[in-house]
Amino acid sequence: MTSSARKRTAVLVSGRGSNMVSLLAAAADPAYPAEIVLVVANVPGAPALERAEAAGIATETVAHRAFSGRQAFEERLDAVLREARIELVCLAGFMRLLTPWFVDRWRDRLLNIHPALLPAFKGLDTHARALADGCKLHGATVHFVRSEMDAGPIVVQGAVAVLDDDTEETLAARVLTVEHEIYPHALALVASDRTRIEGNRVMTAETASDAASHRLISPPASNS
Repeated sequence: MTSSARKRTAVLVSGRGSNMVSLLAAAADPAYPAEIVLVVANVPGAPALERAEAAGIATETVAHRAFSGRQAFEERLDAVLREARIELVCLAGFMRLLTPWFVDRWRDRLLNIHPALLPAFKGLDTHARALADGCKLHGATVHFVRSEMDAGPIVVQGAVAVLDDDTEETLAARVLTVEHEIYPHALALVASDRTRIEGNRVMTAETASDAASHRLISPPASNS
């Protein structure tokens, strides 16, 4: 795949950007179907900005507190993305609820990662809630964004076993490792046009190597 065929992708962040780093690492391969060309933060001085700049990625800050309301903030954010000719957007610890106006403008081109096996445990404190409910499996989900919080067609999920001696911290650490694995995989599926949405389901064109590598990740990651 030539670099010109790669989808121009932006990552939206608010904090340290650990999932952003995993996406940048994957996209450093010229054969990866998405090219991360922009990182945008809504919080001035977010640590993710420095990490992106160190990787040679252009950055922007669109501070939400500088605007009179959510619409004005999102209009500026939308303009920044369009000026950069962005094709796909990944939310990576972006701590703002987006309005239907923005979500509809980027429908089926806007991805998010959530630290739970959706539709279970939408919202915050997912690891503590999974432990409190006695779950035996927990994990993370990459999904297309819809107007409802933590809703939308699921692209990839990854699961971990919940251990008897798990704490919120130990479970969160193992789930974060899964997040770093499945987000680059999900972005690659979408950027390579291997997904289609039917209702609320994402149908994936899998390869033979995908089918042979199932490891509590669905769709499974390719070994190639």
